[in-house]
Amino acid sequence: MTDFGSAEAPVYSDSFDVYSGNANPGLARKICRYLGVPLGQAEVFAFANENIFVRILDNVREKDVFVVQPTCRPVNQSIMELLIMIDAFKRASAGRITAVVPYYAYGRSDKKDQPRVPITARLVADMISVAGADRVLTMDLHQGQIQGFFNLPVDELTAVHLLSNYFRQKRLEDPVVVTDLGFAKRARTFAELLDAPLAIIEKRRVGNLDKAEVLNVIGEVRGRRAIMVDDEIDTAGTLSEVVRALRSEGVEEIYACATHGVLSEPAIARIADSGILEVVLTDSIPLPPEKRLPQITTLSVAPLIGEAIRRIHRGESVGALFSSEVALTQEMILWEDGVEHAIDARTGAHLAGEHPPGRLALPDGRPAPLAGAAPAPTPGDR
Repeated sequence: MTDFGSAEAPVYSDSFDVYSGNANPGLARKICRYLGVPLGQAEVFAFANENIFVRILDNVREKDVFVVQPTCRPVNQSIMELLIMIDAFKRASAGRITAVVPYYAYGRSDKKDQPRVPITARLVADMISVAGADRVLTMDLHQGQIQGFFNLPVDELTAVHLLSNYFRQKRLEDPVVVTDLGFAKRARTFAELLDAPLAIIEKRRVGNLDKAEVLNVIGEVRGRRAIMVDDEIDTAGTLSEVVRALRSEGVEEIYACATHGVLSEPAIARIADSGILEVVLTDSIPLPPEKRLPQITTLSVAPLIGEAIRRIHRGESVGALFSSEVALTQEMILWEDGVEHAIDARTGAHLAGEHPPGRLALPDGRPAPLAGAAPAPTPGDR
């Protein structure tokens, strides 16, 4: 009991709601399927004059609300949808609003590297804060220091464990992990999980063009199977340059993986002509049918984001998802082509329609990863 008028911490209702804009509703549906909750009902559309309208169709008063909206193509429309949805929830008296932004656009504009240029990544962070978000949940920012642009709590997940686990079960002989300097820290974790050496690509950008020039390959790659890893693949220009550099160093088998498949033009044509055996992406950004090449594999991050949402709501540790105690990301369900798969990182077994045996237990007693996962999505949700 507190005195009248005294301040106290906000109290959220026992339930939480997940909502989605138009950027990636398929991912939001998968997250809800994992959590076992229905996707919240909201109208989000643009009038003929391109003004965006949002109406929340559920009662969200004092509820814990999660808005799933990656800021992917069309980027500026996705950002405005996110901001307007946050404002709508704030004015509907939501107890707490978490912006779930699996892909954070404008991440490359994180510093003044030329005279009289903006720091747009900071501007977007300010807009999300001013709109009324209480916290942000994101994944593999272009640079980790973007977290510091926010004046509110930020939880940054990573798909490194999911991607490395996928390649671990392929049991490649003599692998080497290849990355550039910007992703070197997380790539080192990727390499350690594969028990593989790390090679660094030295490159430089040419002006403001989406083009990079590879200067050198630092590390021993000759005769090995190369796995290129990065946070995103945009125009695939860097990827094509790195492939040529690796070929000149005597590498025959080349794979690539990234968290975010932006795949702007002419990325698909470059990937198709590159000779890369496989490109592994996540569904943080939706992959339209016209961009689905045979060598592109998409892994779902819905279980990882869903578990993070559950932990944020319960006030549990999100960092524990990547610890050896819980090992959620080491035994991750993969949703591929509408079939639920599970990979046991300890044995490398790839099991369809069943969970690997001997899972660890989460603190609340549930089996550790994804024991509560709902049925696999249909091929249309891939």
